[in-house]
Amino acid sequence: MSEQRLSIPEYAMALAEVASLRSEDPFRKVGAAALDWDNRVIATAYNGLAPGFEAPAGFWDDRAKRQKFMLHAEVNLCSLFKRGEAKIVATTTMPCTSCMQTLCAYGIKEIYFQEVYKESDAPEIAQLYGIHLEQIVSNSS
Repeated sequence: MSEQRLSIPEYAMALAEVASLRSEDPFRKVGAAALDWDNRVIATAYNGLAPGFEAPAGFWDDRAKRQKFMLHAEVNLCSLFKRGEAKIVATTTMPCTSCMQTLCAYGIKEIYFQEVYKESDAPEIAQLYGIHLEQIVSNSS
């Protein structure tokens, strides 16, 4: 017998994990992946600064000061497709409230995450909009 095939949510999460490795944030590395209605990969992204922006010296030293400049993985992800194109998003951390609102606006129907983000209203937002929100544990963890 061969090794069991990854489920679609596990596949998307594995892609999100790889994407997180590109994050330049030394404190929190978050990755995300989007799949279309046929479960094809349409985008991967990670948290960081705006594309092409070079951080000045010392920027990474003060987390509190730089936090407001960081673009979340979900925001970067949504910049890569149009509303309605993606059905599934996997992200290594539960979306924050603002990112969950953005994912709703983009018509995402299923969201999978690994780590819980306690300050997020994502579960309540998902329930209201009928979005499937589920924590999954990665095979590589």
